[in-house]
Amino acid sequence: MMRISDTVKHLIIINVIMFIGTMFIGGNLFSNLFTMYFPKNEAFQPWQIITHMFMHGSLIHIALNMFGLWMFGSPVEQALGSKRFLFIYFSAGLGALALQLGEYYFRFLPSFNELITSGISEAEILKSLSSGVPPTGVSTLQFNQLEDIFQIYNTGMVGASGCLMGIIAAFGMMNPNAELMLIFLPIPVKAKYFIPGILIIETILGLSGQSIFGGVNIAHFAHVGGAITGAIIMWYWKKTQFNKNRWN
Repeated sequence: MMRISDTVKHLIIINVIMFIGTMFIGGNLFSNLFTMYFPKNEAFQPWQIITHMFMHGSLIHIALNMFGLWMFGSPVEQALGSKRFLFIYFSAGLGALALQLGEYYFRFLPSFNELITSGISEAEILKSLSSGVPPTGVSTLQFNQLEDIFQIYNTGMVGASGCLMGIIAAFGMMNPNAELMLIFLPIPVKAKYFIPGILIIETILGLSGQSIFGGVNIAHFAHVGGAITGAIIMWYWKKTQFNKNRWN
């Protein structure tokens, strides 16, 4: 069995501790404090930009992410060192968040601005989104617009998936001929084809609002953002900072 690297081990421990916290500390207080909320939501706090990377919504969620972190993170850390590994890890997490929030805002702002133009104040809109109760006298169109942005406003983002996708992308660029397999498609695929394939699948799922596993509120664009960020960083390092012979 492959030895787990030190930084990966510490990250897994932190994630497990945070997951235990969500189950046993203050009902939903712990979860609400560290989950990443849409910035217009009153529950949003700046530290959530980082802390959401250590939060998970279910046992299967954290189990899959930590398994992937061990499998791909350990060889990446052993090759790059802990500092560069952590740089990719957190940069990918931030890249994942940026792309997912960008997609949320792309869907949120048109309806939000149209509601303001139609005569509903920003304060009334936000109060309605928080309470789930539409303002008195709204039209059917206004009600539908509120409904369209309600989920975005109230959805919390959690998970290390974006970080993990960046690490997987880095692994793939270091080991392009390594054969990888998807859980739902147990066919070996070389990393140089696997990573672009995952990006295409995640983009299609994000645009369609569907999930292979039938789940809801899966941040597909976060996965895309994490992978792209990890790939860009590795491309830059490979081109400018490392001995080229190391990558042959």
